[in-house]
Amino acid sequence: MDHSFLSAFVLLLLVLDPFGSLPIFISVLGGVEPQRRNRVALREVAIAFAVLMAFMVGGQGFLDLMRLSERSLEVAGGVILLVIAMKMVFVGGDGMYPTDSAREPFIFPLAVPLLAGPSAMATVLLLASRQPGGCWNGWAR
Repeated sequence: MDHSFLSAFVLLLLVLDPFGSLPIFISVLGGVEPQRRNRVALREVAIAFAVLMAFMVGGQGFLDLMRLSERSLEVAGGVILLVIAMKMVFVGGDGMYPTDSAREPFIFPLAVPLLAGPSAMATVLLLASRQPGGCWNGWAR
């Protein structure tokens, strides 16, 4: 199944859900000094981008090493999404992502798993593996 750039962009936009992540970003960054919030948010987005690029480039090798098929990855990603959704529905008043006002977030919970979570990693890996000629084929010309 060949994906155009636009369809892959829309798919990643739906999986990453930037507008749905915004309230969590605001609550986690509430304890960070106001002048550092932009820098911290950009750092977390850059880390998430690096993680997703690593999965796009080396994900198929990782699957081969673990002897996993793409179908098993799709099923596992669905199960993880179900578990996360159930936690979000049935969680108590403490929330899903703990906030510690004395510390600045680094990688967890903003970069991984909020932005570069299991579903985003699986989506990037599957999009790259289904691209004819590899994920860099369109850029090599």
